[in-house]
Amino acid sequence: MAVTLDKEAYYRRIKRLYSNWKKGEDDFSNVDAIVVSVGVDEEIVYAKSTALQTWLFGYELTDTIMVFCEEKILFMASKKKVEFLKQIANTKGNENANGTPAITLLIREKQNEGNKANFEKMLEAIRGSKKGKRIGVFSKDKFPGDFMKSWYDCLNKEGFDKADISAAVAYTIAVKEDGELNLMKKAATITTDVFNKFFKERVMEIVDADEKVRHGKLAESVEKAIEDKKYLGGTDPSTIEMCYPPIIQSGGNYNLKFSVVSDKNHMHFGAITCAMGIRYKSYCSNLVRTLMVDPTQEMQENYNFLLQMQEDLCKELKHGAKICEIYQAIMEQVKKQKPELMSKITKNLGFAMGIEFREGSLVINSKNQYKLKKGMVFSVHLGLSDLPKKEGKKPEEKTYALFVGDTVLVNEEGPATILTSVKKKVKNIGIFLKNEDEEEEEEEKDEAEDLLGRGSRAAALLTERTRNEMTAEEKRRTHQKELATQLNDEARRRLTEQKGEQQAQKARKSNVSYKNTSQMPKESEIREMKIYIDKKYETVIMPVFGIATPFHIATIKNISMSVEGDYTYLRINFYCPGSALGRNEGNIFPNPDATFVKEITYRASNMKTPGETAVPSLNLQNAFRIIKEVQKRYKTREAEEKEKEGIVKQDSLVINLNRSNPKLKDLYIRPNIAQKRMQGSLEAHVNGFRFTSVRGDKVDILYNNIKHAIFQPCDGEMIIVLHFHLKNAIMFGKKRHTDVQFYTEVGEITTDLGKHQHMHDRDDLYAEQLEREMRHKLKTAFKNFIEKVESLTKEDLEFEVPFRDLGFNGAPYRSTCLLQPTSSALVNTTEWPPFVVTLDEVELVHFERVQFHLKNFDMVIVYKDYNKKVTMINAIPVASLDPIKEWLNSCDIKYTEGVQSLNWTKIMKTIVDDPEGFFEQGGWSFLEPEGEGSEAGAEGSESEVEDETFNPSEEEYEDEEEDSDEDYSDETEESVYSEDSLGSDEESGKDWDELEEEARKADRESRYEEEEEQTSSKKRKGHGHAPTPSKKRRK
Repeated sequence: MAVTLDKEAYYRRIKRLYSNWKKGEDDFSNVDAIVVSVGVDEEIVYAKSTALQTWLFGYELTDTIMVFCEEKILFMASKKKVEFLKQIANTKGNENANGTPAITLLIREKQNEGNKANFEKMLEAIRGSKKGKRIGVFSKDKFPGDFMKSWYDCLNKEGFDKADISAAVAYTIAVKEDGELNLMKKAATITTDVFNKFFKERVMEIVDADEKVRHGKLAESVEKAIEDKKYLGGTDPSTIEMCYPPIIQSGGNYNLKFSVVSDKNHMHFGAITCAMGIRYKSYCSNLVRTLMVDPTQEMQENYNFLLQMQEDLCKELKHGAKICEIYQAIMEQVKKQKPELMSKITKNLGFAMGIEFREGSLVINSKNQYKLKKGMVFSVHLGLSDLPKKEGKKPEEKTYALFVGDTVLVNEEGPATILTSVKKKVKNIGIFLKNEDEEEEEEEKDEAEDLLGRGSRAAALLTERTRNEMTAEEKRRTHQKELATQLNDEARRRLTEQKGEQQAQKARKSNVSYKNTSQMPKESEIREMKIYIDKKYETVIMPVFGIATPFHIATIKNISMSVEGDYTYLRINFYCPGSALGRNEGNIFPNPDATFVKEITYRASNMKTPGETAVPSLNLQNAFRIIKEVQKRYKTREAEEKEKEGIVKQDSLVINLNRSNPKLKDLYIRPNIAQKRMQGSLEAHVNGFRFTSVRGDKVDILYNNIKHAIFQPCDGEMIIVLHFHLKNAIMFGKKRHTDVQFYTEVGEITTDLGKHQHMHDRDDLYAEQLEREMRHKLKTAFKNFIEKVESLTKEDLEFEVPFRDLGFNGAPYRSTCLLQPTSSALVNTTEWPPFVVTLDEVELVHFERVQFHLKNFDMVIVYKDYNKKVTMINAIPVASLDPIKEWLNSCDIKYTEGVQSLNWTKIMKTIVDDPEGFFEQGGWSFLEPEGEGSEAGAEGSESEVEDETFNPSEEEYEDEEEDSDEDYSDETEESVYSEDSLGSDEESGKDWDELEEEARKADRESRYEEEEEQTSSKKRKGHGHAPTPSKKRRK
């Protein structure tokens, strides 16, 4: 026969059955023989007899009788089935070779008369087994047909005592082997996929389009979906069937059982319960979820309570725990926390599953005395029915039910593992459509339609819409005023608490060459008054006034060598107070009052004197080369140490050796590990991710160090990205990084220009189709990886997807990119460097250059940590202003706007230096357009704030700019204009006062035109509003 039988599995399982029979308790051990008869009945889906056959042989064998005696086993079946069973039959001389009783195969005749002899053989075997009086049967299994009837008649004539052994056999089968668990996990995965990819999406479509769909029709569409491979992850549909017809209920009619059928009522947009289970290769799974449309606060609280109960139940499901005690523990919690729900909760909390969907003897209720064992699989489901909804007005809205269930695996220790990893938090199953005001308006519209008919509805709708828009704007303003008050109060409190915690300015590290004279080298070059470089201590020993003097390499700023005539000159410049060390570094010397050497120049002859082996200048040449080498090595080491400064030591990555870890292959990492980008794979382990490049480089990112995990799909992008914004920087490639991303490219960026372009070109159409398929495939792979990771971390790590619809263009760095909000951040991950701003860290947002005649404006993000530099996003199109305001308002972030660019470096410094004074003078209200005179809190006078423009490169040139601003006095302006006047023929002959007055008048007239011509870069040069010479020349 072509069909093979897993002999090893059969021997293993028959041994387990006999072992439990021998040491069994109660009725099972008192049974002398076991008789299992299977007939033909298409209506019976689940039966203990067929389940036992599937467990032993992997197939159901109809019209087959199995008799298990103490010493032997008899099978009676048709000729074809006997051929199949011969694979496990013991040959002569090999009986009990596998530790199992010998098998006797009897062929069933088509005519019942011919079967009597074989019936007699089986009855004789029963009589010879143990005492031969009591037989174990599955009392609920009654199969029709002549063959079964004649066998039952023969069995009844013998007058054997019958005992029902269903529960005992079920307990034996309930503990799953690894192979069975893999099948059940696969079944659970398929159920998850069908729910996520089809059912949930379909319900969202129905709600979104306000369709009227009957429960029964929706259930049928779910059954049809399992025939489509795209919902099955590529599994063969012929190996899959539904455990039961999907049950969809809503609109007040709920029956939280798995024996009910979806009714013909239309789906009501309230609480929608869905129960579905898929059977894969005879093994079952189950999933129950409740989708809620605009749930009330009470509904959400009850639902969260139900989730908590399910989580507690999973914790109780451990090896060795008694089922009734588990039930009592959960009921005690319900009684303690929400006693009013005791009468609403489902009578049982789950049942064991396997080949049979529901194992009646292993139900989680108050009476079950069985103990759990490792490897058992349960469907745990908790429901609350007949819950009153106070807000409901229509009959179908007055009551609702909540139902949640999963397929779980019992472990040795720790809570049960959930196999159906469908998200079930309120934010994942809640469909939020409207706020309360809109609901009231909708009711008013409905009433208007009823009273006035369709014609009046349009007018009513227009009125409502206009009123609503006005209300929304007013609400936004009111909300912003509230936020302004909160902002100042919280900021004041926070800054007061932080006062005195300012870190002392870090002094420059003092590099000592030698701690004592004994460490000085005793080389001949030193005695000969030559320059000597001690590489060990990174020190240059130079002769100064005839004394060998050591200078550490850190004190040398730069060196230069030149040859002039017969001499070589070596010039060494040192760091000293007053030399340009960069911004704010003038006072970082440990002892700035000491006497410093600024520079030393050495001269040596290029002429070789008689008797000398080398020219004297060779020493200077060698010194120049070696100092350069040592300096380079020292600077590299210092740079690495600086990178490592402040690095928080991470925990070690715990590697999960299981091969089924979530894994993504062929990804690139940014920033690059080496100079050339390399592919690699990203794998999720117990407490973090590990990226392994093809070269073998490893980068570990721990879950607890991830601040934001962002998934950027490839819709409208050329790459698909997983981006991690970290809490603490990590080191790789000798640099520290707080942003790490993994991406792969989608589609081709190149275009074939040599080919004749035609819109119906077959190659182009085919290439587009391939790209679409590739995008879909990549998106699916990334989504599956994310779902598995979230399940692995029990949703402690959640990936955020940017809301593309809320995105706006702006330039946070040099180039313009699309900035998109997520639920907790504002991000751009497709361009490099990435841009990530955590919304919780934002104090307020200020819009600059908001004027009617300008096409763009700038956005300044001020952080709650006032020592942190503000973030500026330039060149945002003015059309995005209102959507950005709406988004910020919904996130409870205060925003302000103004027509000028401010000097934020000075403003923040003023606030940090004197927070009390800043808030006494109105705090952040100076940014409000109607603020009066409170600018003094930021700069001391209104004019100073306005005159100072924001300079992006201010950190480097602030000192010079301040000097130039002070020098740029009225006298200078007059002299500039007078020079221009002298160069103009038509204005010659006029005196200075007339020329100055004329220039001022011209500036006033052309002010508005020139403001538009001025670019943002010119405005940030730090010249304020003083008229420039170039303006005068244009006149």
